[in-house]
Amino acid sequence: MSSSAIADPIGFIQANTRLRAVPLVPEVVLHVADEALPLWSKTEEELGEAGLPPPFWAFAWAGGQALARYVLDHPEDVAGKQVIDLASGSGLVAIAAMKAGAHKVTAFDIDGFAREAILVNATANGVAIEVCGDDLLAGPHPLPAQTVLAGDIFYQQDIAGLAFDFLHGRAAQGARVLIGDPGRYYLPKDQLVQLASYGVPVTRELEDSEIKHTGVWTLKPSRP
Repeated sequence: MSSSAIADPIGFIQANTRLRAVPLVPEVVLHVADEALPLWSKTEEELGEAGLPPPFWAFAWAGGQALARYVLDHPEDVAGKQVIDLASGSGLVAIAAMKAGAHKVTAFDIDGFAREAILVNATANGVAIEVCGDDLLAGPHPLPAQTVLAGDIFYQQDIAGLAFDFLHGRAAQGARVLIGDPGRYYLPKDQLVQLASYGVPVTRELEDSEIKHTGVWTLKPSRP
């Protein structure tokens, strides 16, 4: 989705969301929508396009909430480090990493609205985040990172496979990989180790329950 077709994307975000504390991570505030479908429809109307992806940037998804909570409670995984946040969405996890003492966080998202929302949310939380629209799943990327964070990325088969390949490749380079996910179908649990579990408050419009049991995972060590 390109936000460039709207003259004032930041104004659009601010007009269609409310600044709220994240339920599981009250240390972080985000511009979030009250409902998904009206915002989705309004985005398509403003851009003059149909069939756009959902506005992932406008909600605090379960995996992102759990991963942000874990990062704040375990700052040693990011403190003083260069961090990549894959498919950052609202920027929740990236913001948590900065609050936990990361040296630098680069939030990657191919959605133009998401990149605008990340900057707006970072400002609201008093942190500075680098934002990049490069597709990390399209091939090798030169940006170094000691920690790679990925929330809610295993929801679709083709994306899940590419995401796992990317994360596995970064782990092979020595990066600490942390994944937040409520156990969606394409999460490769047999290749992961669960580090923590949370009951995450979510909306029934997005999930199948009001409390989503969500894990934080890392990759199993590769056998020599």
